[in-house]
Amino acid sequence: MAYYWFKAFHIIGIVVWFAGLFYLVRLFVYHAEAQEKPEPAQSILKKQYELMEKRLYNIITTPGMVVTVAMAIGLISTEPEILKSGWLHIKLLFVALLLIYHFWCGRIMKQLEKGENNWNGQKFRALNEAPTLLLVVIVLLAIFKNNLPLDITTWLIVGLVVFMAASIQYYAKIRRQNEEKLNQSENLVNS
Repeated sequence: MAYYWFKAFHIIGIVVWFAGLFYLVRLFVYHAEAQEKPEPAQSILKKQYELMEKRLYNIITTPGMVVTVAMAIGLISTEPEILKSGWLHIKLLFVALLLIYHFWCGRIMKQLEKGENNWNGQKFRALNEAPTLLLVVIVLLAIFKNNLPLDITTWLIVGLVVFMAASIQYYAKIRRQNEEKLNQSENLVNS
């Protein structure tokens, strides 16, 4: 019975953790774009995003990570022979990358607060795709285990990366065009 409790809370932890990671970097996008705003909007927005980032990271994202890792340890303790599985070693490698990403986001959050990070919104949008790729690989490994069809999976992941990169570029282009139109309209009104 312990296995099922560990597994249930492991999945709940994963959902919470990823929800936090996805939204945290989206807040970084808005935080970076607030730098382009005139005062007093810039200061007000930066303060609000810093507060939201801290709360999200400390109250949702990090506890989600802790529950995920703790329940994974519980799962392994119920079936220690699983540690001999090659697929699990690969999965743990990707989980380690995810942990690095998590703590790197914490570092970025502190840099943004101090004004030491000069990334723009587009770079943060690209960074926001990293947990998606890690999630896809981790889930595929957990489901397929040693039977992961690498030929199809590899192309699926490559296609996903290309699609996300193209989407980010397309969205950035649309945003720039809309901002230019807005600026032109404002200039006409002010003239």
